[in-house]
Amino acid sequence: MTQYFLTLPHDSAEEPTMESMQEMDPAELEAVFAAVGAVNTALTESGALVTAGGLHPPSTAITVDATAGEPKRVPGPFVEAAEYVGGFWIIDVADEETALGWAEQCAKALHARIEVRALQEKPE
Repeated sequence: MTQYFLTLPHDSAEEPTMESMQEMDPAELEAVFAAVGAVNTALTESGALVTAGGLHPPSTAITVDATAGEPKRVPGPFVEAAEYVGGFWIIDVADEETALGWAEQCAKALHARIEVRALQEKPE
């Protein structure tokens, strides 16, 4: 079994949050939550779900930088980017094809793009 990191990109200019999503049409928002809930339930029932969550936007980040010696706390993300990871799933599945199948379900539920990457395995 291999663990895969499925990520949901967001536009940095928009920085969507749970609060800003309240501006969506309530029926549309409820449908998205129901669809994601169904995928999460299926992942859990299959035994594939390791963890999942949403992230606050980069403007809330604090970067701890020890590249010059002692750690220094720097407000903001470590890199400026047009997009950022807004949410994620870590799943444990047999192969990449299975991970891609789950990513397709996540993408469909959110009407979004999902990036799939395998986690590196521990060295022997």
